[in-house]
Amino acid sequence: MAVIGVDGCKAGWFAVRIKGGDGGDYSVDVFPTVTDLLESPWGDVSLILIDIPIGLPNSHDARSCDKEARARLGRPRASSVFPVPGRKALEAYRRLHDYKSMSAVNRCETGRGLSIQAFSIVPKIREVDDLIRKRGPAAYPTIREIHPEVCFWALNGGQPMGHRKHDEAGHRERLEVLRALHPRVDDFYTEALNRFLRKEVARDDILDALAAALTAVPAECSGATLPTLPAEPLRDVHGLPMEMVYRET
Repeated sequence: MAVIGVDGCKAGWFAVRIKGGDGGDYSVDVFPTVTDLLESPWGDVSLILIDIPIGLPNSHDARSCDKEARARLGRPRASSVFPVPGRKALEAYRRLHDYKSMSAVNRCETGRGLSIQAFSIVPKIREVDDLIRKRGPAAYPTIREIHPEVCFWALNGGQPMGHRKHDEAGHRERLEVLRALHPRVDDFYTEALNRFLRKEVARDDILDALAAALTAVPAECSGATLPTLPAEPLRDVHGLPMEMVYRET
């Protein structure tokens, strides 16, 4: 079966589907919601790796996956792993849509205010959280969390990217990492650039989804168990793993 890498974008969710391994067939598309993706013909896959926090904290203890990711990435890439909202903050979003109120709720629960970056993706966190909890942990396809910078770190032999992904140098180095796994990455990247406007899908959305999809490939080809940060993830109050999946190269 195929695998999918997904990254949030302004138009919803940008997805890359791979079937047949690193050198196999690729497809790219945008879906308004993850439910739309699952209900489309693309839903017939074994694994979806998505750039969104899944297991969420409910105490002052930060997620160990976030701590380990920052340690592996080092400065300055560690700053891309920002603290995720706690459970109560996520629930508060249903009635409180302003930043200050949600940040106050998060500070009471986790000991930290809510960053602007985290606040901006709360609707997408809630969307995926609602979906996974409704489907149940045993539902297929499996949906698991990745962080793009952790994916690139692992795909690059354990070396973090040297530049910000929004910079031209960072854009080039990430493409180079992906080319090492598939010589036609530029074709798929160009196809996505041509099909979608930048106000719908940004350049880094495409690169991040490609990295997520390539990270999932071993699970498709050999049934390999993908490693995680941490190696033995804890689960949140709803049984969802607090982890980041990556691929050893």
